[in-house]
Amino acid sequence: MNILLTGASRGIGAATLKALTEAGHRVVGHSSKGGDGIVAADLGDPDAPRRLWEAAYDSLDGRIDVLVNNAGIFEAVADNASDEDWHAAWTRTMQVNLQASADLCRHAIAHWRSHDHKGRIVNVASRAGYRGDSPMHWHYAASKAGMIAMTKTIARGYAAEGIYAFAVCPGFTASEMVEEYLASRGGPGLLADIPLGRPATTDEIAEVIRWLAIDAPASATGAVIDANGASYVR
Repeated sequence: MNILLTGASRGIGAATLKALTEAGHRVVGHSSKGGDGIVAADLGDPDAPRRLWEAAYDSLDGRIDVLVNNAGIFEAVADNASDEDWHAAWTRTMQVNLQASADLCRHAIAHWRSHDHKGRIVNVASRAGYRGDSPMHWHYAASKAGMIAMTKTIARGYAAEGIYAFAVCPGFTASEMVEEYLASRGGPGLLADIPLGRPATTDEIAEVIRWLAIDAPASATGAVIDANGASYVR
C-alpha cells in the first residue's frame, strides 16, 4: 500500500510510521518541520494540505491508497482570555486539527474517484471528542468531535465507491517511558481515571491504526475505535 501519514515525527505518528514500513508499505510521512524522509508542511497554513498531498502523490508515483490524519495540536487557552487570544486559539486549533484533515480527505477522495480506485482514511481523533476535555481545551474537544462526525459522513457518503473511513479515539497515550510521562501529567491522579491502570502506549495505538488502514473489513467503515483503557466507554 502507498500511504500518506501526517504527524509522523513523534509519538503515535512515529510508532505508526514504524509499524507500516516494517509491514512492507510505502509511507510518506509528514511533520511541521520535516526531517529524514519526512515532508515538511505547516498545517496552520490553509494552502499546506494541497502542497502536502501533491508532494506525497509525486513521491508515491501518482498513487496513494491510504490517508492517515494523525497531525494535531493540543494548546491551552483560558476561558477568560482576551477575545483576540480566544479567537486566535480556536482558529489555529480548528485549522490544524480539523480543516487540514478535511482538506486532505477531500484531496484523497477526489484522487480515488478520478482514478476509479478504492481507498481508506484513518482519522486519529480523541476520547475528548465524546467526553470533552479540560476547561482550557474547549477548542481541542470540539475539533476532535468534528473529526469524528466528518469520518462518519465520509463513510456513509462514499462506501459504495470503495472508499472507507475509520477513526481512532485514544485517551492518554505514552511511549514506553510511562513513569516520566505520568510525572508530567499528574501521576497517580491520572491513573485513577484509567481502569486499565496505565495509559495506552504509542505502539498500541499504532497497531489500531495499522489494522484499520490495512486489514479492517469493508463492513467496518464508519467505525470509531476507542483505545483509552476504559477511561471512557460508550
